[in-house]
Amino acid sequence: MSAQKDINTGKWYIQYRYTDWTGKRKHSVKRGFNTKREAEDWLISFQHKKGSKLNISFGEFTEMYFEDMSARLRKSTLLGKRYLFDSKILPYFKDKQLDEITVSDIRKWQNHLIKTEKSATYIKTINNQMAALFNYAVRYYDLGSNPCAKAGTIGKSNADEMNIWTLEEFTKFLDAIIDKPQSYLAFMLLFWTGMRVGELLALTPADIDCENRVIRITKSYQRLKKEDLITEPKTECSRRKITIPEFIIPYIQDYESRIYGLKKNDRLFPFTKDFLEHEMKRGVKTSNVKKIRIHDLRHSHASLLISMGFGVKEIQNRLGHQKSCTTLDTYSHLYPDSQDKLASRLNSIYKGGSDEKEEE
Repeated sequence: MSAQKDINTGKWYIQYRYTDWTGKRKHSVKRGFNTKREAEDWLISFQHKKGSKLNISFGEFTEMYFEDMSARLRKSTLLGKRYLFDSKILPYFKDKQLDEITVSDIRKWQNHLIKTEKSATYIKTINNQMAALFNYAVRYYDLGSNPCAKAGTIGKSNADEMNIWTLEEFTKFLDAIIDKPQSYLAFMLLFWTGMRVGELLALTPADIDCENRVIRITKSYQRLKKEDLITEPKTECSRRKITIPEFIIPYIQDYESRIYGLKKNDRLFPFTKDFLEHEMKRGVKTSNVKKIRIHDLRHSHASLLISMGFGVKEIQNRLGHQKSCTTLDTYSHLYPDSQDKLASRLNSIYKGGSDEKEEE
């Protein structure tokens, strides 16, 4: 049951039912709590001591979960999780008792997701959020088990195909948007540095050292619920320095000179991702190159580096991946002939060794 506030005392109370030692059902009220969360936590603890079930609806527990996580997650991350629950999970489970949700219920919900959502990676993200809430309930509120773990996972971590632009395709696209300097430089930086779009939109003149050809990534930008948010980078590894090609420097300097009254801590690109998506559609239509997402420019940069012979560690550091396995998992398919090359080199070494022995 949900806690209520006593308007006379300002304290919280909670009504509940329980079965006493004689087997009789009783109704009681516990008062004097300072917060709603304190009252609900007490009831959960009391129910477990009495051997009763975790008698709370999924919707009520979700609110408790988000209240707790709000102090531990970035605002942008929290809003993203909230959106997934409100749109993809709560409509299905909100009024169900948390401890009565079965593996079968989860499987039916998963099948619904598979039928209605197109992206396998998006489906996996939604399912992971559901599993995370049940893990929380198991760990902190002694729920018996996580039905998501038994139901199995759905979706995929990475898409089957990765849409990227070659340098030739990108050049055609860039020529199509040359009439807008802000778009031209923004897309040039995305393609030639591999930075995330949020990192680009948070850039200030203070972040760019033209003399040493370095861009410092120290923050990220998002527009959420009509509010501009400048947040910490995605991970600690996202905080990095990117060395940029020399040919980009004049474009940056020319662009900065065009902005009247630009201060060192002003955003260089004072617009949102929506503007870039509109510009991308315009450029694709004019240039007739294939349609990709803005994030795919990051993949295009990685593909370019791989084709140039750079290794996983170098690409990991440039992209700001926390783990090298992330880089490998994401771009392993861009090394289609790597095993053939490896075997060929081993074969050459073997033959070279054999030849030397025969000559002796």
